[in-house]
Amino acid sequence: MSKLIFGSLLLLLSLILFGSCNRTNNERNAQYIITFQDSLEHWLAQAKNTSNTEDFRVQQLNKIDRTLDTLFVDSLKMKYLSQLSMMYSRLNQGDLFFQTYYKLSSIATQLNDSSKLAEAYWDKGAYFDSPMIENRDSAYYYFRKAQKIFENLGEDKNSARVLRNMAIIQTKIHDNTGALVTLTRAIELLKPLDEYKRLYEVYTAMGIASGALKEYDEALDYYRLAEDHLERANLSDRERASLENNIGLVYLDKGEYDSAKPIYEKAIRRDSLLNLNPSLYAKIMGNLAMTDFNLGNLDSVEDKLYRSQYIQDSIGDQEGQSRNYYNLALVNKEIGRKADAFIFAGNARDLAREIDNNLRYMESLKLLAELDPENANTYNLEYIRISDSLQQEERRIRNKFERIRFETEETQSRNEQLARQRFIWAGIAAGLLLFAIALSIIVVQRIKNQRLRFQQQQQEANQEIFNLMLAQKQKVEEGKQSEQKRISEELHDGILGEMNGVRMILLGLNKKGDEAAISLREQAIEKLKGIQEEIRSISHELNDASYQKFNNFMNSIDDLLKNSCEPAGLHYHFSYDQDLDWDQLEGFTKINLYRILQESLQNCLKHAGATSIYVSFEIEGSDIALTIQDNGRGFDTGKGKKGIGHKNIESRVKKIKGRWYLRSAPGIGTTVLVEIPLDHISREAKKEISLPKDLQEA
Repeated sequence: MSKLIFGSLLLLLSLILFGSCNRTNNERNAQYIITFQDSLEHWLAQAKNTSNTEDFRVQQLNKIDRTLDTLFVDSLKMKYLSQLSMMYSRLNQGDLFFQTYYKLSSIATQLNDSSKLAEAYWDKGAYFDSPMIENRDSAYYYFRKAQKIFENLGEDKNSARVLRNMAIIQTKIHDNTGALVTLTRAIELLKPLDEYKRLYEVYTAMGIASGALKEYDEALDYYRLAEDHLERANLSDRERASLENNIGLVYLDKGEYDSAKPIYEKAIRRDSLLNLNPSLYAKIMGNLAMTDFNLGNLDSVEDKLYRSQYIQDSIGDQEGQSRNYYNLALVNKEIGRKADAFIFAGNARDLAREIDNNLRYMESLKLLAELDPENANTYNLEYIRISDSLQQEERRIRNKFERIRFETEETQSRNEQLARQRFIWAGIAAGLLLFAIALSIIVVQRIKNQRLRFQQQQQEANQEIFNLMLAQKQKVEEGKQSEQKRISEELHDGILGEMNGVRMILLGLNKKGDEAAISLREQAIEKLKGIQEEIRSISHELNDASYQKFNNFMNSIDDLLKNSCEPAGLHYHFSYDQDLDWDQLEGFTKINLYRILQESLQNCLKHAGATSIYVSFEIEGSDIALTIQDNGRGFDTGKGKKGIGHKNIESRVKKIKGRWYLRSAPGIGTTVLVEIPLDHISREAKKEISLPKDLQEA
């Protein structure tokens, strides 16, 4: 038995140490991930910092990529792969972008993470959204895929943002009417969200599309709405200057130069605009110069254009340089410097061709034809060729956009049809489910009725046990009274009679001094000694009886063990705390403890194959502890479901507000430990136990 207890304690200690090791490993893994995240965030911040060189930014992104290959947390990898994909796209790192895109889309597909998959499509669309017109259908295609996923997921904010990207592509191919339709849908999604910054961006895009359609009043209305949302979003001077530049362009295109000039002057005075966004500053400077040019204020026009050109050249803004060269050509043509105008127009054409700005390229050809009449035919033929090619390509892309929308709508129609079919099947399934529920209710009701009958039988059995305990306690009380009567009779009939006899002898010998009297006195003294010993013996018996506890409940437990174990040839050892009057336990508690022991004995006899069992009732601190331990075959507590026996034990332990623990493993037997608070016994019984004063008084 001691070996079995030692084995159980050793197993328990191993489990505690194993759990502690697991916690330590988990803490280390968590610390490992946190350390990596700090490094990843640092590298990502360096990559996003536009003041760093492009090579350095790519190096930081490569560090993130290599580190992600060592991580095992897919959700964390997806988070940073999404950031990598976006940054590689912005830095035009095609090979690295596609490697990252395929990693991200693969993990998102495996984890069924539609949101991350949509982000991957979004990044791929952004990668194809370049000045090259032949790539725009691919950009639109992937934007559309991302938008439909966001729409199905109910992510309205992201859906609206992608719709804006789609509309910008439509504007680039002069599908401005289609862009306005797309942007209107984006506004419908954003308005309920109070996304003021996103609404500012969408209304700005609508103003650009309306301006391209020469619907100037509508464009100005959209820009006013954009300005209203800009104020609500409390955006920076950079966004304010950008909006003012767009409004100025509308007045410039309308020929209302007096209205455009103060707007540009206000925009260019925005605080720190040159430092915050030098490209925008140079653009506004160039537009202000052309406004002055159209107003006939030629004094500072070239100065402003050269300053704008210098800024754009310093930051590598080829689009801005091409526009400035074209404007310088117009100005020099107007003031009669045709040779300089020809050079500037040629520079504008060459840069426009390099960056695939077909509109600027065509404008430059048209201007060159005017400046170089001898070669005008060549320029005009090239202009016509590019114009036709551009129109065909734009028409092709618009048709492709229509096919994409049509296929999407067709897919949506099929999905709706499938949804209707699913609804029919769902109705059939619901009918079957209701039938199953009704059947389950009938079965459950029958089980409840059986359970009620079982509980009734159990209550009757509990009452019978309680009556037996009361009867046994009555017998003990009768035994006590019988013993008290016997001792009383011995004191009265034996000791008291002998003491009277000795008293009479001593009275008769009181005045005699002869040898016979002395001998009689000695006999009387010896008689008194005998009476003294007899009184001491009775006193000891009374003292033992006063401290002896006749535990009726413990007798019932002993009878249960004897009647259960002996017929099965199972050796048992039973012990209990002698300092506690166990009969002071509440009747409800005694019945449940009795039943818990009975259930454990049944489990041991049926399943354990044990040869011995140990049962103890002890006081441990502020609890009563019942321990039931056998040397049977044991079992793996982590496998299989709880049987009805264990469920009954758990139910009874809850009824008496206790706790129970089951410890077992193959080959080491089974231990059941039940702990209940001392609140279940009377205050008098508590005082007999060696407890702290505060607990005795509770």
